[in-house]
This record gives sequence, structure tokens and C-alpha cells, in this order.
Amino acid sequence: MEINQYKALTNKKPLKPKLRNRPLPKATQKYLEAEETLFQELEEHLIGYRRKFQFESTRNWRFDFYIVKLNLLIEIVGSPWAVGRGGKKIANSFNKYDLAEDMGYKIERFHPDSIYSGYVIQKILSRVEK
Repeated sequence: MEINQYKALTNKKPLKPKLRNRPLPKATQKYLEAEETLFQELEEHLIGYRRKFQFESTRNWRFDFYIVKLNLLIEIVGSPWAVGRGGKKIANSFNKYDLAEDMGYKIERFHPDSIYSGYVIQKILSRVEK
């Protein structure tokens, strides 16, 4: 059936072949390197952790790392899902933090530069030794 004939019979426009949605956001190189650096440091110091920890099964909220012994959730600033946060997205991320705190978790947010400098691993080690 021709497009004009279809349009005349149905009073509808034909379906567009291209996708309307945008591709998923991609992580920046700085974020990926910081995540890998923290992963290697946790492995090196034999600290129990989980990566991409989902603290509630009903939501698709994840933290980058979960230190099991300290009940500590670590979020690296600049993750691919935080790109262009504004309005509802900011409120959603604060809801995520509030719910995690209500469930008894401690939350820390770190910039990739603090991970590179070794500040984060020193802070974690000092808490583990106590």
C-alpha cells in the first residue's frame, strides 16, 4: 500500500522508521578511571566490598561501592546517570540518599580527584582499623 493511499484511508501518518528515544548516557573517562582506581585499592587492601550495589530491590537505584564491614555506601560524583541533573532528577537522587540513610546505611560522595589522591582509601582504612 502506498503512503498516500494509507494516509487517505486511515487519516494517520505513517510510522517513522527511526527511533525517537535518545541513547543511554555514557560514563566520562574520569569517572571510569576513578572507579577502577578505587576498585584496585579495595582489592589491594583486602577490604570487603560490593560493586554497583542495589540497596532496595524494588527500585533501580545503585551506589558505586558498598563497604560491607562499615555499612558504607560510596557514590563517585559524575557518574553517567548524573549528567545534566536538574529538577525532578535532583529530587530523585536526594530521595535515594534519604531512603538509604533511613535503612541504616552511611553515605559518602567523593569526587574522582579525591580518589586519585588516595584520600578515600585512607579514610576507609582509618574507619576499618577502629
